[in-house]
Amino acid sequence: MSPSPSSIRKTVKAYLSRHPGERDALVGLLAALDGPVDVTARTTLPGHITCSAVIVDRRRRVLHIRHRATSDLVLTPGGHIEPEDRTLLAGALREVTEEAGIRPGALCLAPQTLGSPVDIDVHDIDANPSKGEPTHRHYDFRYVFYLAGEEPPAITLQNEEVSGARWLAPSEVTSPTLREKLLQARLDGQPEPVNASALIHDGQGRYLLHLRDHKPGIWQPGAFALLGGGRTHADPSLEATLLRELSEEVPDLRLKGLEPYAVDTATSVDGLSVPVQVFTGRWRGNPDRLRLHEGVLLQWFTPDVLDRLRLRKCWVTG
Repeated sequence: MSPSPSSIRKTVKAYLSRHPGERDALVGLLAALDGPVDVTARTTLPGHITCSAVIVDRRRRVLHIRHRATSDLVLTPGGHIEPEDRTLLAGALREVTEEAGIRPGALCLAPQTLGSPVDIDVHDIDANPSKGEPTHRHYDFRYVFYLAGEEPPAITLQNEEVSGARWLAPSEVTSPTLREKLLQARLDGQPEPVNASALIHDGQGRYLLHLRDHKPGIWQPGAFALLGGGRTHADPSLEATLLRELSEEVPDLRLKGLEPYAVDTATSVDGLSVPVQVFTGRWRGNPDRLRLHEGVLLQWFTPDVLDRLRLRKCWVTG
């Protein structure tokens, strides 16, 4: 199912809160989101949404590919939204997989931008009589990803659409609006934890696990995992992320001795590599007496029974 108009509108409004000077450029998109048309469909005119993946390596270089469809212009990987794309970000990941052969697992979110677009570029597209397409407009949502590993992965080009690939310095990025945003964001290409989880124990060998909801869009729904979640732009630190998540999920839970424990890696629902800061904290109580706002239940377990449970990989949340 394609991204909903409400989710896209939320993304645009959050973007405009950071870039209020671009409101006039996006008036047409906001108006279309209030209408009956699907703004993610390439047949929607006079304009529709596209998405791009901005891949930044450890040397701060940005991956560009040469698109045959654009008279061999050198651009970041990207294209139109497909019906199976769950989100715009998922569409960007699919495009970089198709055009450059880079799988989502080789990438992670940039901590500076998280899952928000770094740029929404508005540009006009010339008519293409061979495809029956008149002049129209693209609203290109551009998402930044870092490489999860030290070295760039092997690039396998989609020869039908792509004729070459280059890594360019931020100052050489071909799109003026993207170049400006990347320089402002001061991206360093270094992955950092963007999620926080709590390994909660009672000091007597028991650990508190959370049975997750069985809902679409949740990675490994119905599995036991640690409490926690993803960082937002409003969180000043990963500890603040964890405390916010705990207040939302289990508002009456109060931990003692909260401190960093380890950094682990999980996989997001979109297949991205997710560095997770795991904290440890102590709590002694009856989980049945806690108000649980998310998930099915909380339960104490000892390590000897964990192999009998359906556990989420690395015991982390997404």
